[in-house]
Amino acid sequence: MSGRGVQLDRGHVGPGGHGADGQVPPDRHARGKRYRREELAEAAGVKVRNLRYYQERGLLPPPEREGRIAWYSEDHLTRLRLIDDLLGRGYSVNGIGELLEAWEQGSGIAGLLGLERVMTRDWVHEEPVRVPLAELSRLFGGSATAEDTRRAVELGYLRIEGDTVTHVGRRLLDATSALVGQGIPMAEILDAGAFVRSQAAAVADRFVDLFRRHVIAGRELEELSAVEVQRIIDAVTALRPVAGEVVAAEFARAMAGRVDAELALWLHRAAAEEPAE
Repeated sequence: MSGRGVQLDRGHVGPGGHGADGQVPPDRHARGKRYRREELAEAAGVKVRNLRYYQERGLLPPPEREGRIAWYSEDHLTRLRLIDDLLGRGYSVNGIGELLEAWEQGSGIAGLLGLERVMTRDWVHEEPVRVPLAELSRLFGGSATAEDTRRAVELGYLRIEGDTVTHVGRRLLDATSALVGQGIPMAEILDAGAFVRSQAAAVADRFVDLFRRHVIAGRELEELSAVEVQRIIDAVTALRPVAGEVVAAEFARAMAGRVDAELALWLHRAAAEEPAE
């Protein structure tokens, strides 16, 4: 899933998609949009067969039926997005079932899931870009080889599905196209990308270490109170722009210094090659 903020609300729907008394709440239709099965799957970004599987495993409450039509609610969409989110994080189907059961029984799991989501989501604001394979070839001209494409896929920049290519994000796609347009070989652009990624990972490790030592301070997440969880959420929210600004500011300073030094070197060489009168 891409940066979806799933808000959990135990008051809306019980394990079977009904109110606490087992009846369909009278205001169900007023609480939001209704979906047919295919519409729900599309809205959540999952396949219909996966939706059916989750329902068979008891992870997704049954729909409300009107004659032969099965209607799903916004509550189903929230639940489906949460299931898909947890699967993407490596949780097993059985583990998700246990988490959902704990949530419905009123445990603090919702707060911890919300904390995990805040800590891991919303750092990346770009959606993947899907383009025809021919369009990607036009953007990169004839400089990209089959080996470059293989490596770009290996690094996670590209995903190829038939005649369609999905690039990780618009800014990186535009930057790559601009560098290619200046005559820089794709292989060297990928080398630079891999290097920047490794350095970015090292910077991220440093910030995470600061956060771990001074905000989490050695405490176990499941032992935190609701107030402490919210305090950490606030700290993560505050850290996000600060970390980006620090990295951007330091990179700008470094680039200014390196460009100035390179220009000085050019001028020195030009002066040295100037013929004496």
